Amino acid sequence: MRIIIIDDHPLVRRGLVDVLSIEEQFTFSGEAMNVDESLKLIQNVNPELALVDLRLGNEWGLDVVEKAKSNGSKCKFVLLTSAATKEDFLKAKEAHIDGFINKSALPEELLYAIKLVSQGRKYYDPTILDLMMETSNEAINNDRFVEQLTPKEVEVLKLLGMGLTNRQIANELFVTEYTVKKHVSQVLAKLELTDRTQAALYANTMGIAKFVVN
Repeated sequence: MRIIIIDDHPLVRRGLVDVLSIEEQFTFSGEAMNVDESLKLIQNVNPELALVDLRLGNEWGLDVVEKAKSNGSKCKFVLLTSAATKEDFLKAKEAHIDGFINKSALPEELLYAIKLVSQGRKYYDPTILDLMMETSNEAINNDRFVEQLTPKEVEVLKLLGMGLTNRQIANELFVTEYTVKKHVSQVLAKLELTDRTQAALYANTMGIAKFVVN
């Protein structure tokens, strides 16, 4: 897997390269320290995954994500941050970030996150997940009971809470993606939630699932 690193701190970039070298399946394919350098690197290298610092000095790491995607890049993006706010999370959600990890994470946590994202899953650092739950607190009320759901809908909700895509859920339950979409729609309607992210947060808040399973 070709991976690039986008961070404005040389020591951080070097440390990330050392972590990536632990796994033979990961190939370090370049580094950049600002938005312009990053976009040129993505165009030249065509990486499969980019580790992007949320704040690149006076620039914004999410600008790299949005501009790269608008240029047609299929790269997956994992944001790195030392401190995230609710606003950061909401903007990352709008940009459809594949992962969000705190810089205080252990090397094995970062490697696990990259592996998960490479399989089409999403990864949120536990500290970020807490922020997500707090942000969606208004959407997850105590009077919404999982008993409203059918057994199959509960299964779908649990798998949503683990971060699976519709295709992965279909494979797990041996049904079609169309059937999964119908179940997801029913889950959202019955729990009065607006999207998959809120459903995943509901599943984690109610103890139905754990977003990241080691």
